[in-house]
Amino acid sequence: MDKQLLIFDFDGTLIDSVPDLADATNAMLTTLGKDTYSLDTIRNWVGNGSRMLVERALVGKIEVLEDELTVEEAEHAEQVFFDAYKNLSDSKTVAYPNVDSGLRQLKEAGYTLALVTNKPIRFVPKILESFGWTSLFDMVLGGDSLTTKKPDPAPLLHVCDKLGVMQDKAVMIGDSRNDILAGQNAKIDTLGLSYGYNYGQDIRDLNPTAAFDDFATLVKYLLKD
Repeated sequence: MDKQLLIFDFDGTLIDSVPDLADATNAMLTTLGKDTYSLDTIRNWVGNGSRMLVERALVGKIEVLEDELTVEEAEHAEQVFFDAYKNLSDSKTVAYPNVDSGLRQLKEAGYTLALVTNKPIRFVPKILESFGWTSLFDMVLGGDSLTTKKPDPAPLLHVCDKLGVMQDKAVMIGDSRNDILAGQNAKIDTLGLSYGYNYGQDIRDLNPTAAFDDFATLVKYLLKD
């Protein structure tokens, strides 16, 4: 691909953070006196940011109706979730296979790397630091860095603008419909990864520019030119 800028999603693309998110979610539910859920159930609720994860956990399903929760209930539960996530004593978040070496290969090959996640920005730097990735990314945006988040194209367009890269020289890489739709909405090519969190839907159903089942194959594709 004749590209300059690679914009990566985080959770489900570079890292598997569901075990930690599930622990924090269940800690929140326990604090609020509600039933807890299995890791596999919570996995299907991840990808739209912390507020949506919290709301889905509170009602126990992926579709949250407008009148099921008050704003106050959701805000309070989200704060309890943030506290639980921040205070996890033993992180279970891991990088997916070949991500660490692959990111370094892409950086060394001359690509500019950026990170656009729906995770609240306050939690991102510590995770990047734990993997030694801080210096790899020229720009990092969280789900609350701007007024809108993926699948809105604004974060991707913001990154292109700030890094001085035209949209046709950028590519969005992610595991979920939010990533592919954000890229398509921004008129940016998209590369999908099938192993992450996409609510049980095959990433190929969203018609990304190309799709891969593992990170190493994605890297080979990007380096083949």
